[in-house]
Amino acid sequence: MVRSLSARTVANLGIASALALFLGACGSYSLPSLSSSPATAPEPAVTPEMPASIRSDEIVGRWGLASYQSPADRARTEAAAKAQCKQPYVIGAGTSGGVVMHLADQATPQELRLKGSPSGKNYIGPPGPAGGEQDREIVSFDGRVLVTRFIDPDAATRYGNMVYVRCAPRA
Repeated sequence: MVRSLSARTVANLGIASALALFLGACGSYSLPSLSSSPATAPEPAVTPEMPASIRSDEIVGRWGLASYQSPADRARTEAAAKAQCKQPYVIGAGTSGGVVMHLADQATPQELRLKGSPSGKNYIGPPGPAGGEQDREIVSFDGRVLVTRFIDPDAATRYGNMVYVRCAPRA
């Protein structure tokens, strides 16, 4: 009986040793059939925000607001926007250097950033990369008339090109 107990112990130790060697080898050697997943691509580098060529203080103020779909309607829409100065849309100054405006389909205005892009375009939107889904592109700005268009195709279709005409200061 002592002999069978000793043989069993030796056999168990042998199996445990073989198993440990096998498992140790698995950790340092990858079998082709077990590692068929494609190599993970490195994360793209985060692009730092570029400053816009338009400062936020340039667009803070009272604006008449209207919109158009067809470029042929732009002049008529500017006149309609100017007429809205009786009930102006107010673009406020944000506490962090941005501007306070509405995002598409949002009832409450919030602070948005003016963002530049490598292509030279300017955007207004929440923090994040320029040209994001919630951003609006500044199509043109001459100090008196600001034209923007939402990036989101659905919002762009519904709202069109937004024309802001600066209202004269109160007398």
